[in-house]
Amino acid sequence: MRIFISLVILFAAAIGLAVGARFNPGNVVFFYPPYRVDLSLNFFLLLLLLVFVTLYLMLNAIRDAQRMPQRVAAYRREKREREGNQAMRDALKALFEGRFGHAEKAAARASQSQDNTGLSALIAARAAHRLGHPERRDTWLAKAHQDGALKTARLMTAIELLIDERQPETALEAVNELQATGTRHIHALRLALKANQRSQNWPEVLRLVRLLDKRNALHSALSRRLRELAYEHLLSDQSHDAESLRRMWNGIPSDEQLQPYVACRAAAAFNAKGLHDDARRLVEKALATEWDDRLIRAYGESATLGSPSLLAQIERCEEWAKARPGDAELELTLGTLCLRQKLWGKAQFHLEQALSDALDAATVRQAHLKLAQLHEGLNQPEEAAEHYRRCALATAI
Repeated sequence: MRIFISLVILFAAAIGLAVGARFNPGNVVFFYPPYRVDLSLNFFLLLLLLVFVTLYLMLNAIRDAQRMPQRVAAYRREKREREGNQAMRDALKALFEGRFGHAEKAAARASQSQDNTGLSALIAARAAHRLGHPERRDTWLAKAHQDGALKTARLMTAIELLIDERQPETALEAVNELQATGTRHIHALRLALKANQRSQNWPEVLRLVRLLDKRNALHSALSRRLRELAYEHLLSDQSHDAESLRRMWNGIPSDEQLQPYVACRAAAAFNAKGLHDDARRLVEKALATEWDDRLIRAYGESATLGSPSLLAQIERCEEWAKARPGDAELELTLGTLCLRQKLWGKAQFHLEQALSDALDAATVRQAHLKLAQLHEGLNQPEEAAEHYRRCALATAI
């Protein structure tokens, strides 16, 4: 419809011009003595239009010629951008596919585009790292350093790659630089946690685990395992004396002091320093919150031969045995304590009860060993030898 209307308007204009030109008697005269030029008005208007169109085309041609260098430069720039963007896509695709050599080459092509220099350098750094070329990786990271907008991305990449290469100290330097910028996002904290774990900075590991737990950013099993590792290394440090060990224990949050794995490790550390009363008290406190066989073993190891607390420990274990009948570990601990106190009859009863209730080989082995020691104390070598034989058999299983 629009084309039809346009044709009607065009024909109408042509008819109007033809009619107007036919009935137009005007003329134009040019004098240039001794010359005279006579033109009809219609022809003059036609010449004027032709001159206007010619000048317009000439001026456009001159302007296009003047703009040609800029247009050529813009075309080349757009072409480089297209090629750079395509190379960037190829580099990412190759990186995700695991073709790291192709990824690095494509990233090198993409870096020729100024807008892609920083990102392509980070891609090439990851690819070079996977290829096992740390020198090229560091070169690419240094190239990415030129782009200030990618500082966080560069530091995160450097931390991750350095941790993977087992350079935790260098990674922690990058972590400190990242934290100086105020960046506190979850992945940065996870990387900092891994770096501190690799460098065995256990107090910082504990701090980061607690911080990530508050944000629900760690699986509960992983959080528990990291806490166990941290407390195992902190409490087993041989450089501690009695006072420094107490200070460390008092610095642990009260809810974590009640965790069985923390209390067991702490009890072992206190027993190693001869602080048996401290070990006994912390184990009793932890057992009041959660029953655990490891705590019972630690409780038995905190007994001191001939001390007044030994009888109190036996009484406490007897109370627990009434509340928890059939607990083999508890019966073993109670029998061991009675053996140390030379309560032969009670010791034999509880050790034999532990044998009847035991389900694992370790408990059976310990029960036979303690019974062998009991019969030796009673000067019964045949019974002692039999229990030593059964202990050896349980060990061989």
